[in-house]
Amino acid sequence: MKRIVCLLLTLFAFAAFASCGAGKSSSDLESVKSAGVLKVGMECDYAPFNWTQVSESGGAVRLSDGTYADGYDVRIAKRIADSLGVELEIVKTSWEGLLPAVTSGKIDLIIAGMSPTADRKESIDFSDNYYTSELVIVVAKDGAYAGAEALADFSGAKITAQQDTFHYDVLDQIPGVDKQTAMKTFPDMIVALSSGKIDGYVSELPGALSAVASNPDLTYVSFAEGNGFEASEEDVSIACGMRKGSDLASEVNAALSAISDTERLDIMTSSLEDQPVG
Repeated sequence: MKRIVCLLLTLFAFAAFASCGAGKSSSDLESVKSAGVLKVGMECDYAPFNWTQVSESGGAVRLSDGTYADGYDVRIAKRIADSLGVELEIVKTSWEGLLPAVTSGKIDLIIAGMSPTADRKESIDFSDNYYTSELVIVVAKDGAYAGAEALADFSGAKITAQQDTFHYDVLDQIPGVDKQTAMKTFPDMIVALSSGKIDGYVSELPGALSAVASNPDLTYVSFAEGNGFEASEEDVSIACGMRKGSDLASEVNAALSAISDTERLDIMTSSLEDQPVG
């Protein structure tokens, strides 16, 4: 009898555990729909993809600290939230904190100018691409490298890129580069470049256009085919990140597919025009 009782108690305990586990495995889509909110993580510090501003002008989204977020990523996130029929909440998150935030469930999606690289795909899933760009090097407008035309022209230059990005990895493609320590944010790199601490930093073209618009002492070097960086399509593309196995993927892809290439260009153009200057 004691054995039977013990067996029954074990079975009940297992059933209870399984029930709890089933509750936790409810779909991401159901959770978002139930909450009526799509939580999207981004730095809010990488114009024109995302930035922070003090007012709601331009339809910016309010952040928890009372400031507002806008930019290309925010506008794409709005389209996805509208497609899902839910409200959009932007969760301001450091770059290095984005993957942990989505895997832990703190946010539902990463929409932060993030490339779907092979390394990241080991930790999270990605949507279809929502932007594709090219790599350039931002330099001082009156500096020694403003007239550069090929990577070889940067031999001996002090160049850096944002930490935990493939931008930093491609520095090794510059012959004789004086590779500097990676920096946390693009504003950090702009300050370092303007002060002469570095000679340049790697950026995607929209980010470079944004930096130059806000800092007239800067310019950027783009490269003809064969003279610049070698990068895979996934490296120069940008997609939405989500936790492994998330059923949000199909809904997000459907929302993205409804945004034509012309609309995406228009959204980027308007983001560049609307970004805060200074």
